[in-house]
Amino acid sequence: MFDLHRLRLLRELKHRGTLAAVAAALSYAPSSVSQQLSQLEAEVGVQLLEPVGRRVRLTAQAEILVAHTEAVLERLERAQAEIAASLTDLTGTLRVASFQTAALALVPSALGLLRDRHPLLRVHVTHMEPEKALPALQARDFDLVLAEEYPGNPNPRPAGLEQEDLLDDPLHLAVPEPAGTADADGPTAVLRSLADHPWVMEPEGTAARHWAMTLCRNVGFEPDVRFETTDLLLHQRLVEENHAAAFLPGLARNGRPPAVTLHQLPRGQRTRRIFTVVRRGRSRHPAVQACRHALRHAVALRSGTHRPPADSPP
Repeated sequence: MFDLHRLRLLRELKHRGTLAAVAAALSYAPSSVSQQLSQLEAEVGVQLLEPVGRRVRLTAQAEILVAHTEAVLERLERAQAEIAASLTDLTGTLRVASFQTAALALVPSALGLLRDRHPLLRVHVTHMEPEKALPALQARDFDLVLAEEYPGNPNPRPAGLEQEDLLDDPLHLAVPEPAGTADADGPTAVLRSLADHPWVMEPEGTAARHWAMTLCRNVGFEPDVRFETTDLLLHQRLVEENHAAAFLPGLARNGRPPAVTLHQLPRGQRTRRIFTVVRRGRSRHPAVQACRHALRHAVALRSGTHRPPADSPP
């Protein structure tokens, strides 16, 4: 019988990449992690790690072990969910990661509902972009992640993660005055009129940046990106002060009237998908279900319905 703790260390190494990263995440000494993995190799009877420069990588046999470890951990999470569901009070800690606009527009209302209904549940929220949060979810650093998907830019869907749609968030072109042309000329013409204007966009490597660059290129120009930040409130401020044009999602306004001129985008580019992600086997945990319900309730409040979804838990 293989030691589950050592198997989890091997799994951590696959997701985190280095022994040092595993040690830092688990508050171990790197030498301790290395020793535990050496003992696992002795248990299995085959080589599990091979050196690549100053790093190590998993052998084919190690990958087989990790795949089975994932299945075992999924079953254990289901067991944990069933035990939690059998209890009267919802307790423990729920770790949530959210990108900025959802954290501002949805999370506070959701936290209020969770506090009122489940006062013994401790919710820990981290501001983190999906590009980093989703790998961290796989590494078990979080229990639930709020993520986004831009039109025409589908996210990879790892087999071990489950998604649930939350809302479609409208996207608009925000322009300084008097930049741009009239809406009567059509969305493509309005966008093309800003070919020589400065832009603010999210940093390279983000899904939002890839979508924005593709959109501009598809209408025939390379945007002059002078400002880069994940802070969409700063995007809006730079537009307000006539420094840049930007693409702004509806959540960035947080229910307030727009302070800048907004134009429609070309068809097929007008909404981004907002969804929650959990590890497979975790979706039935009462804390996850309660959080998802609270987020849906927050969406309902924003839309003005003020009614919780029909599938609301007590």
